[in-house]
Amino acid sequence: MFTSVDDVRARLAETGYLASPSVATTVFLADRLGKPLLVEGPAGVGKTELAKAVAQVAGARLVRLQCYEGVDESRALYEWNHAKQLLRISAGRDETWDEARTDIFGEEFLLPRPLLTAIRGDEPTVLLIDETDKADVEVEGLLLEVLSDFQITVPELGTITATRRPFVVLTSNASRELSEALRRRCLFLHIGFPEEELERRIVRLKVPGIDAALAESVVRVVGALRAMDLRKAPSVAETIDWARTLLALGAGALDADLVRDTLGVILKHQDDVLKAAAKLDLDAV
Repeated sequence: MFTSVDDVRARLAETGYLASPSVATTVFLADRLGKPLLVEGPAGVGKTELAKAVAQVAGARLVRLQCYEGVDESRALYEWNHAKQLLRISAGRDETWDEARTDIFGEEFLLPRPLLTAIRGDEPTVLLIDETDKADVEVEGLLLEVLSDFQITVPELGTITATRRPFVVLTSNASRELSEALRRRCLFLHIGFPEEELERRIVRLKVPGIDAALAESVVRVVGALRAMDLRKAPSVAETIDWARTLLALGAGALDADLVRDTLGVILKHQDDVLKAAAKLDLDAV
């Protein structure tokens, strides 16, 4: 898919994703080695967007498993269409159970979920396992077979092995520690808050029409907020939202009142807003 690290950076940039050297290098290695890519970092720094950008670059289908507390095998792997099975059994009343059982556990009655869909695909596929840390520990066991051998066992049908391996991206906000067994199967990438220069480039790319000086001020203030001990530091997504807000307000430059009035765009907790208003040097913006 990619010929070099520079090729990764250039092609991702065409989709609007500006990758740092470490991001581009790890994506290249994941592609070249055929390894899943585990991406950790705070919310809003572009982990999910990276998977979307790779899919766009590759012309691949994006298959997404959104993890949450309580997600189970039937939501991640597959389940049987029980209603359709019951109809089939009712229609064949004269059959023995063994005859009916052989029939109802066929492909016609199988409902593939994201993991099985990605494994069975014969077209380029990016499998995004999003917010893996929100799933229960038991779900990691489901992932091990998939990520080790790119296969899934359906007891009634046998083992289904990928004929074309998907490019796998797992994301985590590190709300809980993932198992060493899962980590061992992946290449690891941490995406933190970008350097100021890169974040300025991101803002100017994502917010067309913003003045260069205003973009620089926005990034500088957000950097100062991240240096504070806040409940939730502003992410890149919130930097972009703030830049769009200022552009919508017709602001040509930042001033103390404007920053104070729009802090709710970038900070999501009242105690953070109060702390920022008290500690941020608004006269220096």
